Amino acid sequence: MAQTSAAPSSRADAERRALTEDVLKFIEAGVDAEVPDFDDYCLRMFAMQYEVNPIFREFCDAKKVRPGDVSRWEDVPLVYNDMFKTHLVASFPVEKAVMGCLTGGTTSLTQRGRIFRDEDGKRLVFGANRMMTGSYLFPDFEQGKRCRILILAPSPELAPSMGMAIGMDQTRRAFGTDDSMFLLGKSGIDVTNLLKALRESEASGVPVALIGATSAYVYFFQACRRKKMSFRLPPGSRICDGGGYRGRFGPVSRDDYYAMVEEILGIPQTHCVNVLGEAETATNLFDDALRRHVKGLPPRKRTRPVPRWSRVLAMDIKTLQPLPDGEVGLLAHWDLANVPTVLAVITDNLGYTTDGGRGCEMVGRAKLENGKVSPLPDEKPISAMGDSAIFRMLETYVNFSIELKMMAAKDPKVATPSIREEIEARPGSVASCPQVVDEILVSQSDAEAAKLRDAALQTFKDQSERPIDWYKGEADAQSLADHPAGLQSEAPGPGPIPGKS
Repeated sequence: MAQTSAAPSSRADAERRALTEDVLKFIEAGVDAEVPDFDDYCLRMFAMQYEVNPIFREFCDAKKVRPGDVSRWEDVPLVYNDMFKTHLVASFPVEKAVMGCLTGGTTSLTQRGRIFRDEDGKRLVFGANRMMTGSYLFPDFEQGKRCRILILAPSPELAPSMGMAIGMDQTRRAFGTDDSMFLLGKSGIDVTNLLKALRESEASGVPVALIGATSAYVYFFQACRRKKMSFRLPPGSRICDGGGYRGRFGPVSRDDYYAMVEEILGIPQTHCVNVLGEAETATNLFDDALRRHVKGLPPRKRTRPVPRWSRVLAMDIKTLQPLPDGEVGLLAHWDLANVPTVLAVITDNLGYTTDGGRGCEMVGRAKLENGKVSPLPDEKPISAMGDSAIFRMLETYVNFSIELKMMAAKDPKVATPSIREEIEARPGSVASCPQVVDEILVSQSDAEAAKLRDAALQTFKDQSERPIDWYKGEADAQSLADHPAGLQSEAPGPGPIPGKS
């Protein structure tokens, strides 16, 4: 790997530390506080990451976009999240990595992204999400208030490099009482302790918070229906789900899910929160239903407010130009908390912006199918809580450029995954967080699921114990030029966005 000279490295280290401290101050100011000179901070981060991150520098050089060529945050080059699967994308000396996470992703079954963070990066991601969680899941909590948190997701001990596990453990530490607990183990849901905790909350009148994987809730609620079992949790109880639902336990729409929450737990829709987390970008995005309710604002269609240390745009699939509110494209994030990686990432999440770009919503994930962009099977309206009107719009996206989505498609030896393989990772592949949860839930009655579960959990442990071992080399500039994320070097940058600061 190319090394920078001592003087630039020292200068870049000082700039990286300064950026970290500045961004932490913006985060601590709260989700509604404006970030002065957002453009300036983005351009500073772009220049620093270009200097110290060899892969990112080659990427930018291939696009012919360098520091000094742009003057707005919108024009900082977007790295497609698949690059994290094939390259070491770190803007700090990787030997200083203290945290490594495997991403989910959907375009490759046998490769998952690895995102590394140093000590400052850990402070940023934990700080950003502590602020987001407090603002949207616990907006009625005064400083220092805690409640019992019941977690239906793997623990960090079970899956130490799983972002879902790490994030929910941080929520437990920041907002949970001592009797908070993880309730999804290797053999499935700890039903005994879950039922005991729910009955204790009913009897005592003390509210609880449930957080966990969407599919784990669906599985549990369906079991409760079969047993004709329900609870009436005290007012103030709340539930937060994330990770998406893969349809493994039958068709369930988002409205079906809310109905089950109220039927089984007695928690109203106002106290149901969904979170979208992407390992490639530091800041998780929560929907605003509970926060609006607490603030006495009128209800509206759910959206995910974007804190002012970040920006989100929906990008046209063919041109990578920004789309107006309400139009579906690939969601792109510019996040100042991404100091240790890269500022700007474009994902395979399909979604749209709201409120003049101050909010966004995800409606599914993109995949290539017969040269067209289509939602993954788990995102179809019949099963994955999507917006059917939005999905009908996807039919207009034809003649999609394969180069935009994945480099692997150029290799004739790479087989196109089947529908089942997209939903359930085949043996030898690396499962995403929701896939692992699904396998855990059915592992006691399905030997194949148990094998997949064990293999996936071992991979998450290997990532934590040997975080850099997977990385055996780096691509040259030509391979980067062939990489996704619209490396058309002559392509114009996005135009001005009305209402954007």
